Amino acid sequence: MSNFFFPPALIFIVGALLIPLLPKGLKQIYILLLPVAGLINLLNIPEGTHFVVLFQDYTLIFGEVDRLSKIFGIIFHVISFITVIYILNFNNNVEYTAGFLYSGSALGAVFSGDLISFFFFWEALTVTSMFLILARKTRKSVQATFRYTMIHAVGGLILLAGIIIYAHENGGSFEFGHIGLTGVGSWLIFIGFGINCAWPLLHSWLVDAYPEATIGGVVFLSAFTTKTAVYALTRAFPGEEPLIWLGAGMAAFPIFFAVIENDLRRVLAYSLINQVGFMVVGIGIGTELAINGAVAHAFNDILFKGLLFMSVGAVMYRTGKVNATDLGGLYKCMPITCFFCIVGAASISAFPLFSGFVSKSLVMSAAAHEHLWIVWFTLLFAAAGVFHHAGIKIPFFTFFGHDAGHRVKEAPLNMLIAMGIAAFLSIFIGTFPHYLYDLLPFQVDYEPYTYGHVMGQLQLLFFSAMAFTLLLLAGIYPAEIRAVNVDFDWFYRKGAAMVYLMLDNGLNSLNRLVNNTFAVKGIKTLDNFFADGPARITLWFIKPFWQLSGVAISGPDGMETRFLKKFRSNFFSIGVTAVFTIGFLLLFLIL
Repeated sequence: MSNFFFPPALIFIVGALLIPLLPKGLKQIYILLLPVAGLINLLNIPEGTHFVVLFQDYTLIFGEVDRLSKIFGIIFHVISFITVIYILNFNNNVEYTAGFLYSGSALGAVFSGDLISFFFFWEALTVTSMFLILARKTRKSVQATFRYTMIHAVGGLILLAGIIIYAHENGGSFEFGHIGLTGVGSWLIFIGFGINCAWPLLHSWLVDAYPEATIGGVVFLSAFTTKTAVYALTRAFPGEEPLIWLGAGMAAFPIFFAVIENDLRRVLAYSLINQVGFMVVGIGIGTELAINGAVAHAFNDILFKGLLFMSVGAVMYRTGKVNATDLGGLYKCMPITCFFCIVGAASISAFPLFSGFVSKSLVMSAAAHEHLWIVWFTLLFAAAGVFHHAGIKIPFFTFFGHDAGHRVKEAPLNMLIAMGIAAFLSIFIGTFPHYLYDLLPFQVDYEPYTYGHVMGQLQLLFFSAMAFTLLLLAGIYPAEIRAVNVDFDWFYRKGAAMVYLMLDNGLNSLNRLVNNTFAVKGIKTLDNFFADGPARITLWFIKPFWQLSGVAISGPDGMETRFLKKFRSNFFSIGVTAVFTIGFLLLFLIL
């Protein structure tokens, strides 16, 4: 193993800046080699603390490498490679550059050993991801980017306040390790992480922004922001009980929205929150089995959720449509994409021999071992629900269902290759899970393929499929209609508008009241006097000489107007006005 290596984030960030300078042919080779070089570099870095930089009185660590950070680093490189293959045909410099800066920022956050450098990369995630939404160049994408930025700016400020308070509470230490919920600072850090994790009531930014990104941009987005937050929670808050209930809520509530949603990318966005809920529950339980389950499921979700977004994106690329009501019958002309979509659907639904089965079961088993039966039943309900809306709904309404009459070509070759790699890895990990288990933070002594577990999961999937079929045949299944579904963000959007109106009316009324007081009127009078008084006195003496010389005095361009403007801009006049105004105000306050 070589002793020569770089900080994991450096290759992506510096490499991204060179992309716009390269010609098209060389550029495509270059962006394919970039994640390969980055992964080779990462695998050469031994565990330990590397790339330590002293800045003022602080120690910045850009290479804190252990089993937890390394597995996230590996999957971040893998999905970057798959995604750049997927977007090769777009030849979009903004998408290429922003994608690598975004993934590089995620790598920087994962390998940061201190809270200062972590915060820098955490905020860089927001700044770089914005361009993946803006790159779509639609009115909705611009609006979504604005809201996305505002939410993450608030989250960043909360996190920064938490880091400063936490460091003060801990003797000035900015070390990034186990934090725990021990004080005000740690709670603010906890909330800051939670906003990026899309906790319940704080989740709307994800469903609002991700579907408005570019076809390739949403694949990047699905991989990094929430998973970096999962990493941060795993590092700082393992075993904190509030995470159990937050995660259970995340796993359950998106199902109801996903069932009635018409936009298939919004369905997948809700499904993303649902899957992150399983990870958050595992982090909250905090046992070695639960942490392994959370990390393994994050690894697998990046692959199968990326695969589902890619398959829907390929359909969107060929048809220009993304709503369930506008699609159907595409298995005839896009059979390979249809197959890959089914693989993704089987993986997210935790079918045996697919990746979701070998990771989701770790979390559910951990909940059962700790006798958290309410949580276990909630996760069971969520597992059935995700099969209902992502495992069946996505492939059924996209490729089967009614024939919408689209007769299009199969997805481009580069898209098929990218989807093929993600599909292969989803099946390979599901069939040979020990390769993934060997990468997890703790040693794994768990066998997913027991008779009881396999049969129980198949029964759950069978009854969920039967329920979907019966509801569809009976006409009870909620119709995908062209409508806007109201999420929780309605409350704070409307609430913010009401607060603005209250402040606008209240402060303006107060402003008018203050302007009518004797003090303010006196200040205005003195200000006008001292601004114009010296000038007009001087003008009174020199005006007769102008009249004798025949110079034009009145009018907008006359000597009188020009003289007053010149005099008012003089420093002496401004100074006199300021002195007398302040003096009058002090006199008013004293008396």
